[in-house]
Amino acid sequence: MAELTCRDLTLGYEGNVLFEHLTFEVNQGDYLCIVGENGSGKSTLMRTILHLQPPMAGTIELGDGLKPTEIGYLPQQTVVQRDFPASVQEIVLSGCQGAAGRRPFYTKAEKQMAEDNMARLGISDLARRCYRELSGGQQQRVLLARALCATRRLLLLDEPVSGLDPKVTGEMYGLIEQLNRDGISIIMISHDISASVKYASHILHIGAETFFGTSHDYLHSPIGQKYLELEGGELHCSKHWHSISPTHSSDTP
Repeated sequence: MAELTCRDLTLGYEGNVLFEHLTFEVNQGDYLCIVGENGSGKSTLMRTILHLQPPMAGTIELGDGLKPTEIGYLPQQTVVQRDFPASVQEIVLSGCQGAAGRRPFYTKAEKQMAEDNMARLGISDLARRCYRELSGGQQQRVLLARALCATRRLLLLDEPVSGLDPKVTGEMYGLIEQLNRDGISIIMISHDISASVKYASHILHIGAETFFGTSHDYLHSPIGQKYLELEGGELHCSKHWHSISPTHSSDTP
């Protein structure tokens, strides 16, 4: 059963339509990358999935018992947020606020969850450090741990490797891949189509052209071939496929 189903979506703002008639679904264990040109509506789609803004038309439905409070979210950071004067532990624990509701304290179980997620992402030794003193890669691990405190099922990630150096980018992709292997469904906005095809099970391409399907099918589609060639210069689709060696089966439905 699908955890998330978007039907016939039309999205935009202030009367300006970004795209129309978009339909796709995310099943348990999927790893969906949303790609497309700048300004195509990727972040608008994610905000709409999170009910931060309404669609102009169409519906977004949660299924398989998933609740809105069980979705973890890692947004793009602003300059102000990077300079936030709180401890790592406080920021990670704040991911439990959705479950806590109006309760003015965190339970012992919630505090343990925060500790477990810091350990899971290798940042336990940073617990008492001030967030704004950390490197970009460390901050992203903190925010990912925070998002994990909100969910065991579905993570929404808005360009989580933006601004990171290649080594840290690889580490972050590895962490996200392991979370997916552990059973968490992933929806991730990415500007890197090559990496998206490598790691994701499914691709949603929005913009002037639209595609939804498996990474394998995207790789061999006209739209996938065109954008991979644009991204990789003279590197053609067939060569790209063999060099990428996706971690997911190409036969995944």
